[in-house]
Amino acid sequence: MTDHAFGMEYRLRALSPDLHRRFTDTVFALQHTLSKYRMLFPEYTDHSILHSVSVINFCNLIAGDQIGLLNADELYILLVSCYCHDAGMGISRRDYEQLSRLIHFGNYFDTHSRQDMTAIVRDFHHEFSGLFIRKYAALLDIPSEEHLRAIIQVVRGHRRTDLMDETEYPAAFPLPGGSTACLPYLSALIRLADEIDVTATRNPIMLYDIEALTDPIQIIENKKLRVIRSIETSEDAFTLVADPCGPELLAQIQAMIVKMQYTLDICRRAVRGRTPYRISQKRILLKDAAP
Repeated sequence: MTDHAFGMEYRLRALSPDLHRRFTDTVFALQHTLSKYRMLFPEYTDHSILHSVSVINFCNLIAGDQIGLLNADELYILLVSCYCHDAGMGISRRDYEQLSRLIHFGNYFDTHSRQDMTAIVRDFHHEFSGLFIRKYAALLDIPSEEHLRAIIQVVRGHRRTDLMDETEYPAAFPLPGGSTACLPYLSALIRLADEIDVTATRNPIMLYDIEALTDPIQIIENKKLRVIRSIETSEDAFTLVADPCGPELLAQIQAMIVKMQYTLDICRRAVRGRTPYRISQKRILLKDAAP
């Protein structure tokens, strides 16, 4: 495939130096905040600035030539959303207590404790991220209420939300100056990009010591990432390239691929059914790394 590294960033800078500057202001403002997830989730796989940058890189890769069809506002909204999508993972206790009052939890607390802040933040971090962005919009240099609303929806859209909902995710969300943003496409890009960030580079061995972990789930998660050497992208598929591993870990990786395929199918369906864009990849594959 054609190399589209930094494609969105370059195009945004060319189309709108002001929006590009605002994006870099956001990066500067959140450069330390994104690492605070480790206060609540000390053994989690990486959700820092490194993960945000990887999500941007994957969006560039998935969008490919279609980057040239996105307007400046869409590029800005997607870049800021990629960068901020996990901001809710590291919120303070004060923000948690304030923002949790604004979230509709449905019947979640029928089976979960209201006192378990960590579990609640983990399960609803897309909602906390959106509310965090709204609270600190001025600090993040977001130019208008309309841009803010679009960013929040795309951030929320990185997991769980219904991208087929025309009210929540209009295909032509109006913005100042007569511009529009295709929220289903932007949300599908970030959701898929987030899902496929599963390679060993996400948790560099020099920063993450599996032997020091105590959470059995996170031990498995880190072992999976350690085995997956890279991801290859073709027009038709995403292929995970993995080192040989035992049957138990292989079963875990295969289960992860099923989940990734489910997300890919959701994103493809939303993009195909509600936008003029496309996601060409149809399958998630696994192959052994060359010896």
